Amino acid sequence: MSFEDTYRLSAHAVITNDRGQILQLRATYADCNWGLPGGALDPGETVHEALQRECREELGREIAIDYLSGIYYHKVYGSHVFIFRARFVDSGAIVLSSEHSEMGYFSLDALSPVQRRRVVDCLEFDGRVCSAKF
Repeated sequence: MSFEDTYRLSAHAVITNDRGQILQLRATYADCNWGLPGGALDPGETVHEALQRECREELGREIAIDYLSGIYYHKVYGSHVFIFRARFVDSGAIVLSSEHSEMGYFSLDALSPVQRRRVVDCLEFDGRVCSAKF
């Protein structure tokens, strides 16, 4: 890899409700899959700034970031994904952006295998940041 090469970075939040279910959003673009709130870093942003901006844009809510639990490489997208445990700082309503058509809270069993691995690593965080390739 040369100095001028670029690759994708994104930051995503594991946010749970009072029953321990995981917040997921259904995208209105690409394959319209369900996924964790978050998205790509803009030039000049830190991963924390990107996650807070993405949650504000996608959910209309402010979040507090508790910890970074994992960094995962996704070869299909040529992307590194940073997974953070986060929580809402207020009790307002979620207001979805045009990038998402639905939201819901799901049990671990309802998540895709890749999503489940990332979320379990986050929820079972022991102070060591996980890493894996998908």
